[in-house]
Amino acid sequence: MNSISDRNPVVLVHGLNDTARVFDRLSGHLSRHGWSVYSLDLSPSNGDRPLEDLGQQLATFVQGVFTGRQCFDLVGFSMGGIVSRYYLQRLGGLERVQRFVSISSPHWGTQVAYLSQRPGCVQMRPTSPLLMELNRELHHLDRINVTTLWTPMDLMIVPARSSCLGIGQDYQVPVGLHPWMLYDRRSLERVTAALTEPLRRSPAQASTASPISE
Repeated sequence: MNSISDRNPVVLVHGLNDTARVFDRLSGHLSRHGWSVYSLDLSPSNGDRPLEDLGQQLATFVQGVFTGRQCFDLVGFSMGGIVSRYYLQRLGGLERVQRFVSISSPHWGTQVAYLSQRPGCVQMRPTSPLLMELNRELHHLDRINVTTLWTPMDLMIVPARSSCLGIGQDYQVPVGLHPWMLYDRRSLERVTAALTEPLRRSPAQASTASPISE
């Protein structure tokens, strides 16, 4: 386990129809354990804008908060996990992020997204071009530590196993409702453990890895 002085700052990215307030419990938990925690309000968060736009908001937020090429860790909840992946895989985030934790995100799509015609929701359908493109290049995430948390009882991510990326570590947290993933003690402990795991690659190794093609 790394010491408090060695811990990266953490950026939290919320989900559909949420604000940064959804992370109040997780943010407080991480702060008490020595992390510097940042979160942003994606706007709009109701699916009215494509997820690419929200990914750019995340990139702009990072540029405004961190100086130079400071490394940090990224936690995305639900839609925020897909927004985070767009930042990582399309906007250069892999050059700075060292650990990515995804909590109940529809990496392979969710059937629930068929209930809305809003652009951002359409992009979370199982056959959306955005998800298919990101998943074709999933191997690029091998450059960083990846952890996914999911619940088999999720009624927002259908099927629930869509939250499993298929790389890195994945853990079941058997809670009854999608939003409880941010409040259950077991989730908090898993996030803490993921953010203290030794890096798969040193920063020097990551910086010399082959660049991601756009």
